[in-house]
Amino acid sequence: MSDMGNGLGPAQPTTPSFDLGPLGSSALTTTCRKLVSLVNTVSDAKLAHKSTTIMSKRFDWQDEAMRRLRQVQSRSGYGGRPGGGPPQIPRGTNGFLIGGILLASGAWVLSNSLFNVDGGHRAIKYRRISGVSKEIYNEGTHINIPWFETPIVYDVRAKPRNVASLTGTKDLQMVNITCRVLSRPQVEALPQIYRTLGADYDERVLPSIVNEVLKSVVAQFNASQLITQREMVARLVRENLSRRAARFNILLDDVSLTHLAFSPEFTAAVESKQVAQQEAQRAAFIVDKARQEKQAMVVKAQGEARSAELIGEAIKKSKSYVELKKIENARLIAQQLQESGSKNRLMLDAEGLGLNVFEGGETK
Repeated sequence: MSDMGNGLGPAQPTTPSFDLGPLGSSALTTTCRKLVSLVNTVSDAKLAHKSTTIMSKRFDWQDEAMRRLRQVQSRSGYGGRPGGGPPQIPRGTNGFLIGGILLASGAWVLSNSLFNVDGGHRAIKYRRISGVSKEIYNEGTHINIPWFETPIVYDVRAKPRNVASLTGTKDLQMVNITCRVLSRPQVEALPQIYRTLGADYDERVLPSIVNEVLKSVVAQFNASQLITQREMVARLVRENLSRRAARFNILLDDVSLTHLAFSPEFTAAVESKQVAQQEAQRAAFIVDKARQEKQAMVVKAQGEARSAELIGEAIKKSKSYVELKKIENARLIAQQLQESGSKNRLMLDAEGLGLNVFEGGETK
């Protein structure tokens, strides 16, 4: 009732055939259809059971995940609320928050859209697209585009700066000299100054050029000439320094030498020299004084001798000269007695006053 295979495998079973006639064949067909539908129903039931099992497992996994999430929220501080969820934001808070953010943003944009230039200042702008602009902004309030433009403000007033330098003179003496400079930037050249030197232009330029000019000028003079010709030294420093600073677009309103000091050794040598010169001058003065006194004594002696000679000749020629001397001496003595103010006075004549000395020899 079964045929064998073609030698490649076992024989496939075959359905037995019966001759049932036309009625039997239709009944068999109906029965087969019912069996097929029954099998399909059973298969659908099994598939539905499997899908239900899978869905239930899926729902169990989601429930487990939600349960663990609630545990984490309760540990983080949300467990006190009913439902275990995060605290809800009150209604209207989002609007206030957005409004505050917009207001703060507007205030920031407004504050950065304006910049102020104070008195004695000038400003330039740096643009991210075109770089440093050539326009100079005067005092006042000006418009600025945030992020795209950056204002750079310069102080154009004269600023003092003291620069000290140790240099040597023409006679190789070391001298400490301090120069005071009043400088300010050239307003028209502010963009060029910012490109080449930056905001601290004076710190970059002035110390170096002042030191160089001081050394070059001081080397042309001796140590003593720096004191005696100080005005000329200051004028040369001013001219050379103004010419050098103009190359960097810096204007100098005033240049002055405020301090000038030599080394301690040179100062001590100068003092010793001055002391020696003073002592030499004093000795010369003493010698000259002695010479003058000696000459005065000689002249005085010569005068007295000549006077005695003349008096002797006068006496020989005439006795009236002696009488004249008596009268002059008596008048002087009387004047001295009157000035003395003595109450007890004794009036004597010329004879009693001893004025007859010249003729005493003749009367005796």
